[in-house]
Amino acid sequence: MKSDYDVIVVGSGPAGSSAAYAAASKDIKVAILEKDPHVATSIRTSGVTWIDDMKKFSIPENFYNKIKNYSFHSSNNKVLIKGNIPSAAVLDVRKTYTFLAKRAVDRGAHLFTNNNVTNVHLNKTQRLVNINKNKFTSKIVIDASGFRSVVARSLGLVKQWKIFGTGAEYESYAENIVPDTWSLMVGSKYSPSGYAWIFPVNKNVVRIGVGITRPYSTINPIDQLNKIIQNKTGPIKDLGKLNHIELHYGLIPNDGPVRNTVYDNILLVGDSAGYSNPLVLEGIRYAIKFGRIAGDVASKAIVERNISKSFLLEYEKQWQKLVYKKIISSYVIQKRWLKLSDGEWDKELNIIKNLTVYELVNFMKSDFGLIDMIKFIKKNPHFVVRNFFQVLHNTFSK
Repeated sequence: MKSDYDVIVVGSGPAGSSAAYAAASKDIKVAILEKDPHVATSIRTSGVTWIDDMKKFSIPENFYNKIKNYSFHSSNNKVLIKGNIPSAAVLDVRKTYTFLAKRAVDRGAHLFTNNNVTNVHLNKTQRLVNINKNKFTSKIVIDASGFRSVVARSLGLVKQWKIFGTGAEYESYAENIVPDTWSLMVGSKYSPSGYAWIFPVNKNVVRIGVGITRPYSTINPIDQLNKIIQNKTGPIKDLGKLNHIELHYGLIPNDGPVRNTVYDNILLVGDSAGYSNPLVLEGIRYAIKFGRIAGDVASKAIVERNISKSFLLEYEKQWQKLVYKKIISSYVIQKRWLKLSDGEWDKELNIIKNLTVYELVNFMKSDFGLIDMIKFIKKNPHFVVRNFFQVLHNTFSK
């Protein structure tokens, strides 16, 4: 089989589906190629994001659990920050990803599952995508294949990520759940170079996970996860009896925005582009937002018959203008966090407890405004991250 398209999107995750949706909305002939039998066959994310972003993208409220309280645990300390209004969300990942893919299909995109992209060839006018025995051609390819970046790597445009997060989590029925409260756990007994988490999916189900940062640690996250569950470490003991439903495992880039995301005929989006939030390694909102921008720019390129890098660079300029400095600044903070000792984390939590929910959420989201930074520093002069707000200030002033 050979099929010709204006735009081929490799990967049906939130970035790929959003890119396809935007391009197909402009009457561009679009194909989505997904290697698995179904959209979101395998879950590779904890599904944490933010409610205001989900509302902007019209994600139905019944697709996520709302979080308004935030619990932090270190080796010898714990803090609970309560809010009046929910700010964070834990997604039903399969529902959300399927919804995004269906929205693209409803706009005219063609979804091909069980199509594993093995390599991509270039000829003078097109990108030729080989899918086992099938061949798809297009004028533009959007690489939304995630951490693997199969399109860009197949063409020799990028190399493997040097620093990345590797995480494992169980989605489990639990005896005791506080559905509006999540828990983040830091320090060596939870994760030697990352953090562990408890994210409620609803009143009956939670996701319990461990994230490790490579190459700072070589510990297997599944082994560490099993260990803290078996030992009922920290807040895990409060969950009571657990009955695991399924295991999730994933990789996420943590190099910062070091890649070019635009080439002749090619755009990189989502984890292929590497623009996740380093502080809590979440990137679904960026994937949707910038996937749409990529689809818009790709459709304009087709209409204008200009698929050169210089024309497609509008996509990179837009996403960098919105978040590049924030990601760089957050990356500096995150690298410092990886070096904190257990004792330093214990002290840090004593200061975190004085933060308002507004301050805490904006910090975790990497939504730093200059006025907010000044207020934050004045109110919390001993917070260890104050040292990095000068970095933020310098970054935003350039």
